[in-house]
Amino acid sequence: MTVTESLARRLGTGDAVVIGLSSMIGAGVFSAFAPAAAAAGTGLLIGLGVAAGVAYCNAVASAQLAAQYPTSGGTYIYGRERLGEWWGFLAGWGFVVGKTASCAAMALTFAAYAVPGSAWAQRLTALAAVIALTAANLRGITRTAALARMLVFGSMLALAIALVAILAGGGADPANLGTLRSGGLYGVLQSAGLLFFAFAGYARIATLGEEVRNPEHTIPTAIPLALGITVTLYFVVALTALLAAGPDALAASTAPIATAAELAGAAWSVPVVRVGAAIASLGALLALIAGIGRTSLAMARNGDLPGWLAHVHPQHRVPGHAEFAVGAVVSVLVLTTDLRGAIGFSSFGVLTYYAIANASAFTQAADRRRWPRALNVAGLVSCAVLVVTLPVSAVVAGAAVLAVGLAGRLVLRKQPVISSEGSE
Repeated sequence: MTVTESLARRLGTGDAVVIGLSSMIGAGVFSAFAPAAAAAGTGLLIGLGVAAGVAYCNAVASAQLAAQYPTSGGTYIYGRERLGEWWGFLAGWGFVVGKTASCAAMALTFAAYAVPGSAWAQRLTALAAVIALTAANLRGITRTAALARMLVFGSMLALAIALVAILAGGGADPANLGTLRSGGLYGVLQSAGLLFFAFAGYARIATLGEEVRNPEHTIPTAIPLALGITVTLYFVVALTALLAAGPDALAASTAPIATAAELAGAAWSVPVVRVGAAIASLGALLALIAGIGRTSLAMARNGDLPGWLAHVHPQHRVPGHAEFAVGAVVSVLVLTTDLRGAIGFSSFGVLTYYAIANASAFTQAADRRRWPRALNVAGLVSCAVLVVTLPVSAVVAGAAVLAVGLAGRLVLRKQPVISSEGSE
């Protein structure tokens, strides 16, 4: 079996949109509004708009690049093709390590909502979720899309019930929006950086570029559509939560949507919120494992990761070794890390990845462009600005891991090339 075997093109536009939605409508919508409210008060609505704008710039850059390079790997491939091998490696490494941390964050969030109780009970539950969803991904991409469809429907239904319950409970008060406590420009930007974590998922569609039918049409259509649906939902959720609870109560809560439901006189809907959060976290985890596996596959094909990871399963046509490796690493992380650290580290890697995506899209020729270059410039600058709003510990740890990856690649490239003659 060669390492250049292709994956099967089995996904349509609807499948791609669903996978994108399952990646974005995850634990972020159930948790990110609390720290955003602490940073910006009601100004989190402005921060949400900023985060959505940055996400849009990144999304159209990813869509435009994916249409030209419809293969697995996302910005790892785009960076290699447009900027050079080292930039591609930096993007791929940032994606793999950042999104692996995101997997741990999603698994731990699922466990926190599903199993209130001891920390170890939650860690073991998170471990079980990682094992189960890794197994689901190994069964094939159509099974992944089918499961993602069910998880998206369940999480959106739970959110809809919670929102209707909050508004019907009689406790929503427009006075809660009366005072803009924004925390200044930095507070708004910090809230945008925190809320961006809830959007980071649309690139999952681009990483599936080798598995969608008619990728030149499907990907540029699916990415903005999935992002538009998500932005609309998030604004409705944020506005409703602020009306019900106000910024101070949201800031003090570890489960802001549940808190909003309680204060609005709709405590009966809190169990629904918990179920919705658990389902959404599982949906995000499912899509994350698929995306990381395919980026790892692309990097292994080019020798930037061990060649063992380039294996494609002969029956299910998925990067089996890569997805198994992702599941193994995440299993270790959920037993050893905490949620807050995982989110901060993930944000650093994701913003690095999208900064390179915007720079890559800027270099595309006119006949390949679907959106103006100004959006690429805005996306690149915005990613850099949001990075500096992250906690210092996250920035230091992220920079250190990227440096280790670059140093490792430099060492490997200086090793003598071993002839593969006679090998499979």
